Amino acid sequence: MRKTILNLALALLILAGTSSCYTYTWTVGDGPQTGLETKKMNHYLIYGLAPIAISDVNEMAGNATDYEVTIQHTFIDGLINAITFGIYSPTTTIVKR
Repeated sequence: MRKTILNLALALLILAGTSSCYTYTWTVGDGPQTGLETKKMNHYLIYGLAPIAISDVNEMAGNATDYEVTIQHTFIDGLINAITFGIYSPTTTIVKR
């Protein structure tokens, strides 16, 4: 009985730790018009405190005046973060034109 409770507690802890992914979205102008999408990864160290390479949203949008930007910590990004114990913390930037 005690082993079952410990296993259930461990499963719930793992589930709670991997259940959410952070997402931040903002719209420029009237939002996406053409449906084109560009993705790039952002690279950080130490839980995101030290940026290594960050994508340039203006470059990704090109000459578009209406677009939507989403920066998210996807499941894969979180998995990489967990495997490296937070030393390397990537995020993904998506620009929809």
